[in-house]
Amino acid sequence: MKIIATIKRTPQRDTRMKLTPDGALVTDQLQYEVNPFDELAVEEGLRLREKHGGEVVAVTVGPAALSEQLQTALAMGADRALRVDTDRALDPLQTATALAAAVRKESPDLVLMGKLAIDAENGQVPLMLAELLDWPHASFASKVEVDAATKTARVTCEVDGGLETVEVGLPAIITTDLRLNEPRYASLPGILKAKKKPSDVMPLADVADLPEAGLKVAAYHTLPPRQAGEIVESVEELAARLIAKNLV
Repeated sequence: MKIIATIKRTPQRDTRMKLTPDGALVTDQLQYEVNPFDELAVEEGLRLREKHGGEVVAVTVGPAALSEQLQTALAMGADRALRVDTDRALDPLQTATALAAAVRKESPDLVLMGKLAIDAENGQVPLMLAELLDWPHASFASKVEVDAATKTARVTCEVDGGLETVEVGLPAIITTDLRLNEPRYASLPGILKAKKKPSDVMPLADVADLPEAGLKVAAYHTLPPRQAGEIVESVEELAARLIAKNLV
């Protein structure tokens, strides 16, 4: 069973982002990591490989600097890596188109992706990829069970107010949610082995019919400072304050 786990690099989770006066992000000295939801995708791919055999391929789109994050996936246990090479900032549809070319090249049984990236939080690429490939998809997975004999996956999905179980035929796209698993740490032997694992590069020029960018970020803005709270002495006073502020 061949599984692709897509990854994106995002700023480390405790990073306090800074802005320039004209609303651009200050990226100097930023430290990056694998997007946390993508770590779940890699982990789930490894668990499915341990159960069904096969291989896990870590795939990303971007510049050579992303090799560090691919090395993290390889150190966790992925068998090899593939990077669609580009220094351009791609919008979600362009990214999905590049990933679709990589997926067609690899012909996997399953593609696992984070439900969103914690930097942009759009969650668009997985659904666009499923549409481009004309594959079924299941989103926000908290449990994935694959039946290799029938080439189906039974997925428990997080939905508002509960859980929904769906069955999709393979190949398919599945996006991961937080309760799916607990990603393993890259061990020292894993880190040493990762340096010897294959890591291929696919030029962006090999991606046919890459669309023109239809989306761009115009500027970033910081959130307004939070106002200080107010202390009240009774429920009646609380109710009066809420009514005065048109909050009830």
